Amino acid sequence: MQARKHVFKVGDKAIYPARGVAEVVSIEEKDFGGNSLKVYVLRLLDTEHKIMVPVANAKNVGLRPPISERQIREIFKILKEEEITFDNQTWNRRYRGFMDKIKTGSVFDVAEVMRDLYRLKAEKSLSFGERQMLEKARALIVKEIAVARHRSEEKVQAQIEKIFAIN
Repeated sequence: MQARKHVFKVGDKAIYPARGVAEVVSIEEKDFGGNSLKVYVLRLLDTEHKIMVPVANAKNVGLRPPISERQIREIFKILKEEEITFDNQTWNRRYRGFMDKIKTGSVFDVAEVMRDLYRLKAEKSLSFGERQMLEKARALIVKEIAVARHRSEEKVQAQIEKIFAIN
C-alpha cells in the first residue's frame, strides 16, 4: 500500500492486520535475549488488548495508518459491486478463502469479504463460521472508516447497511 516506512507517534491510530484499529500508547526500548529493540506498544480499540510490535518490523507485519478519504471511496465502490459469482464450493473452503483475504491486512480484501458474504447471505443462510466472519469483516471496516472520518461507528454502519438494503 505505502512504499515508505510510516513512523508512528504516541497517540496515533494504527491498523494492525486482521485485528483492527489500535492506538500507539507508548514507544519503548525492550530487551529481548540481550538485544535492545524499540517497540510500539499498541492498544487494540475493540478489545483493549496490548500488542508490542518492533518498530523496525512494523511494515513487515502490515502496521499502517488509517485509510484516506480516496481509499474510503474505493471501499464503498467495492461494497456496491453487484456482479459477484459464487462457485459451488463447500462453506469451509469458502471460509478458508475469506480468512486468507482478511489476514492480508488489506482493507480492500476485507471489503470484498464483507460484500461477498452480504451477497451470499441474500441467497442462502450462512454457516456459523461465515456469520462470524461477516461480523469480523464488518467490524474491521466500520471501525477503520469511523476512525479515518472521525465519525461514530453507528453512522458508518448505517451508511454501509443502506448499500446492501438498496442492492
